[in-house]
Amino acid sequence: MDNIKISTAQFEHKSADKAYNLSVIESLSKKAAAEGSKVIAFHECSITGYTFARHLNKDQMLNLAEFIPNGESILKLTEIAKNNDITILAGLFEKDENDNLYKAYVCVNKNGLVAKYRKLHPFINPYLTAGDSYCIFEIDGWKCGILICYDNNIIENVRATTLLGADIIFMPHVTMCTPSTRPGAGFVDPQLWQNREADPTSLRLEFDGMKGRGWLMKWLPARAYDNGIYVVFSNPIGMDDDQLKNGCSMIIDPFGDILNECRSFDDSFTTATITPEKLGLSGGKRYIKARRPDLYRDIIGQEHQPEQKVVWLNNDKA
Repeated sequence: MDNIKISTAQFEHKSADKAYNLSVIESLSKKAAAEGSKVIAFHECSITGYTFARHLNKDQMLNLAEFIPNGESILKLTEIAKNNDITILAGLFEKDENDNLYKAYVCVNKNGLVAKYRKLHPFINPYLTAGDSYCIFEIDGWKCGILICYDNNIIENVRATTLLGADIIFMPHVTMCTPSTRPGAGFVDPQLWQNREADPTSLRLEFDGMKGRGWLMKWLPARAYDNGIYVVFSNPIGMDDDQLKNGCSMIIDPFGDILNECRSFDDSFTTATITPEKLGLSGGKRYIKARRPDLYRDIIGQEHQPEQKVVWLNNDKA
């Protein structure tokens, strides 16, 4: 594998406005390609918008969702990728021929769809169906995986994707700044966003504190470190329906170190050069080789009924 430059983006999407969101994706992809990036990743549901979908009935969801790979948004992503010679990863709601709905994330290059992943733990809308498989694919010789938002909080998903061969895991999110049982969690006042030019300090303190980045730093670098992988994290900035999101899209290396991070309040991206040498040198790769699955194979695989409780959905302000 050769070195590769990868970008991860943040932007303020508009709910259900695919044309606008794709225009931002196009603009940022063009800029990243001009700076030498071969790949750019966007956040969960970056094409469709996200939190507003909690209000939609099934017919509305079906109207919003698209077929993959022949839907208009995938065709547009392919056009953008071709025009700029860059691989693009972005998210949207998907439907199939039987009217099943999924939270999907795709990788597209100049030739079309490279990979599609369906979120394993969807919850924003009751009509979403959970995905049932992991996803491994290649970008310029690099083995890659995808896990969407909550999927990454279940640590077995990250380890399984790594064991399937992933050297890079793309982790698109719409996260942080929501209520939780965790001390210090909660919404960030949208008024701070409206006043961000006059008072950036108050907003940054909220974004970087335990409501936002402070929580992320408790676990995200550990996913990279424990597994000896690169993590490409993407997250929106600004208003997502009536909720404020704090961006801080970043790229983390196999040592758990942040290589680069978006630190503005603007639609933007950050870029890092990914090198294969770190993979073999990382502690995570040694830990994987030292595993003793004979001790815990039956424990990990024992019968279990999944339970998922998302606290902030019970704090709906709308």
